[in-house]
Amino acid sequence: MAKMTLEDLRKLRNETQTEIQRRETDGKSVQIIVGMGTCGIASGAKLTLDSFITELKEKNLAHTTIIRQTGCMGFCANEPTVEVIAPDMPKVIYGNVSPDVSKEIVEKHIIGKTLLDKLIIDYPSVDVVKK
Repeated sequence: MAKMTLEDLRKLRNETQTEIQRRETDGKSVQIIVGMGTCGIASGAKLTLDSFITELKEKNLAHTTIIRQTGCMGFCANEPTVEVIAPDMPKVIYGNVSPDVSKEIVEKHIIGKTLLDKLIIDYPSVDVVKK
């Protein structure tokens, strides 16, 4: 095994700290939950998950957004599926979320506070029905 230089150790420390911060949940108000059941993975959910991570990092939103993985959401025909929970927005599940669509979700839903109506496959009625 090759010896690491001080610079290599600093780089490794910074990368590890960034990864730990990304996984922290405290203080994060937005959740993105990617369906990673076998049907989702077969449909490209790993690429979608990676795209969300990259996009949030590029938009400097990683400190306010947590990305989670879950099993099958029950919408196999619409995989990859992604649930988005954001303050002052209805909780929704988007279907057919490709890496390109994930960028659109970050731009329009998370930043712009606008739903992508054509991609919504489910949302709880409690968020829609007024009391």
